[in-house]
Amino acid sequence: MADVPRNLPPLSLHVPEPKFRPGDAVDFAAVEVPPAGAQPRPDTAADPASFHDLSYTLIRVLDDEGRAVGPWDPRLDPDTLRTMLRDMALVRAFDERMFRAQRQGKTSFYMKCTGEEAVAIAATHALSRDDMCFPSYRQQGILIARGYSLVQMMNQIYSNSGDNLQGKQLPIMYSSKDDGFFSISGNLATQYPQAVGWAMASAAKGDTRIAATWCGEGSTAEGDFHSAMTFATVYKAPVILNVVNNQWAISSFSGFAGAESTTFAARAIGYGMAGLRVDGNDALAVYAATQWAAERARTNQGPTLIEHFTYRAEGHSTSDDPTQYRSAGEPGAWPLGDPVARLKAHLIAIGEWDEERHAAQDREVAELVKASQKEAEKNGILGHGLHQPLDSLFDGVFEEMPWHLREQRQQMIDEEEASGRPWARRA
Repeated sequence: MADVPRNLPPLSLHVPEPKFRPGDAVDFAAVEVPPAGAQPRPDTAADPASFHDLSYTLIRVLDDEGRAVGPWDPRLDPDTLRTMLRDMALVRAFDERMFRAQRQGKTSFYMKCTGEEAVAIAATHALSRDDMCFPSYRQQGILIARGYSLVQMMNQIYSNSGDNLQGKQLPIMYSSKDDGFFSISGNLATQYPQAVGWAMASAAKGDTRIAATWCGEGSTAEGDFHSAMTFATVYKAPVILNVVNNQWAISSFSGFAGAESTTFAARAIGYGMAGLRVDGNDALAVYAATQWAAERARTNQGPTLIEHFTYRAEGHSTSDDPTQYRSAGEPGAWPLGDPVARLKAHLIAIGEWDEERHAAQDREVAELVKASQKEAEKNGILGHGLHQPLDSLFDGVFEEMPWHLREQRQQMIDEEEASGRPWARRA
């Protein structure tokens, strides 16, 4: 055993620190934003080792004048662009009203996706209608882009009598098999191995559908993320693995997940996987990257990891106060702008939109959300007690209820009846 020299300096532990804290002036000059259109677009059958640079730069389509430039321009028709813009405006209006509903005591919890609307909306438009999505809790835009009922979303948020999930999920943790929207879990990154497993099953059956999944950058530190990456690589699963790097977890900045060392897209390189790093506030870039990755998956070229470089403009949730851990100047200083404003500017630049129509659209989606809220609240709100039959509590766990759950349910019913309190039960 070698002797340890006694004159070595003591070891020290590196603890990541964000650049800006409350009260600090903000300067994002260190964030490298390459020119739009400067990044090459490889063939979808290319060897991942031939385009490692795309894991370190930013794929961008929209330039500062709102023009779509470069090889990644998906050349979408104006109607598709307007639909994407409306979907993003709609999810923003939905978020605003549901946030206020939580503050009014109508539900216990809500999470906005302000500033990240393009990540879910543009990606969904680039996928096929029957592709399976495994979202995290900030991709409500997937449901909205697929035309899911706003009233049903609100019923779930309120856990009321119209809630298809019978009040058994935390508000905003939707599920809709018919819309290819897998049940959201509050446990971080569980959706990653689920998505890879679903994609492997689709391939094993000779199906044509692919899977897509999303997680935040903090979730890449979870074991489930790396297990999924291994399986996806080994079996060339037809799956798109999206990492939404919005810079912050609830109070921890992205450095705690490894952002100080390299990009999140670079994790693909170690697995031999295709990796892309995309301007997450550029709807056309998100669409183009998803479209590219989907074609790669459908042609048996394997998985793609896409890092969406974006910014969480507001709090993590209604339980969070971001002013306690980050500078108030950050959202306004973010160099990649606002995704809604950027797509709007593009449509105006090509002569397919104007300020008057945009203002009218904002009013229209606000009224739609308001009307949907009134309809949903006819079924009750969370703050007004239990809306589901109490004896349905044990449903939906097993196809056929085992004896011990039947016994527990009967014990619960007997105790409720003995209490003399009124309680809801099935008719």
